[in-house]
Amino acid sequence: MKNEMNSQIKLLESKRIIIKLGSSIITNDGNGIDEGCLLSLVKQIEKLANKDKEIVLVSSGAIAAGLKKLGIAKRPRELSELQAAAAVGQMSLLKIYEQLFSKCNLISAQVLLTHEDLSNRKRYLNARSTLNNLIIKKVIPIINENDTVASDEIKFGDNDTLGAMVANLLEADLLILLTDQDGLFSDDPRRNDNAHLVEHAYIDDEKLDLLANDTISSVGTGGMITKIQAARKAASSGTHSIIASGRRENILTEIGSNNFYGTFLECREPKQLARKKWLADILRSTGKVFIDSGAINALVEEGKSLLAVGVTKVNGNFDRGEVVKCLDAEGGEVAQGLINYSSDELNMIKGLSTDKIESILGYVNEQSLIHRNNLVITRSKGK
Repeated sequence: MKNEMNSQIKLLESKRIIIKLGSSIITNDGNGIDEGCLLSLVKQIEKLANKDKEIVLVSSGAIAAGLKKLGIAKRPRELSELQAAAAVGQMSLLKIYEQLFSKCNLISAQVLLTHEDLSNRKRYLNARSTLNNLIIKKVIPIINENDTVASDEIKFGDNDTLGAMVANLLEADLLILLTDQDGLFSDDPRRNDNAHLVEHAYIDDEKLDLLANDTISSVGTGGMITKIQAARKAASSGTHSIIASGRRENILTEIGSNNFYGTFLECREPKQLARKKWLADILRSTGKVFIDSGAINALVEEGKSLLAVGVTKVNGNFDRGEVVKCLDAEGGEVAQGLINYSSDELNMIKGLSTDKIESILGYVNEQSLIHRNNLVITRSKGK
């Protein structure tokens, strides 16, 4: 069965794509890493990259690979054992990825994250900047949770959630969740021969929860419920999601041509509106910057980022990654967003053009003080 849909955003037009690979895809049912399957997927990623798609890989499998290498048949419950297995498995997994991507003339890079990296504003911006720079350089980031140091309090819990948070972080167009199942079914196809694939659904449809049987494999921690939850989290910043089988031949290239077998979970809300709502939900102002009329026009009328040259005064103490309000000369609010410089740094560079920042500070965090994608405009146009 082919999957042909009219949606708000054609899959053909999706540029930034997060691909999450589950442990059931990366390993042979827990018996070591399935290099054949991974090579096939990497070759498909190469084809997408050659079409100018920006690909970020979120990979499970480190713990499963480590358990195999350590000769442990059953996944242990003790956190320290899982962390030890991850430390061993990460070495094997990274080596294999590097070899496979090299065969396809692609450069890959490992990025390990914890929940704190994406909940702490400063780390959030640092992670975003690093990943964006890798993408600009045509490098394929391979992201995994840093299981070797994660504790119960900071673990994502499963890499479906990690994939969604990376989608939020990078403003992805599409999140692809590859598993050993073809997608979301009307019932469990292993028990009901009449079960059919749900090819398309809107992510805010409450009926989805009734369809998700929380089946968990012996090698992973996720099920369909976690995938629906991840898709909803990704949709909070305007990202569509697909659930499909990573073992189906050419699944990624078929998705890239908008003709595939799987479940497409569509976000109804336009991407930019969803992103602004998501930012507004997390914003809690800690400082203020006063900006001139030129900066106000750039933000409100032209949709541009805030630059240092437009700042006239700084109030409050804040660090990189915290939220500041942008005010006009009379104190009226214009916008708020995540700042790329601390208040101390900003007091040194306010009113200066971007090309002078490095000569003053000795470094450049970002070209903008607040990037337009991290801004919520609170003033209407024409005011």
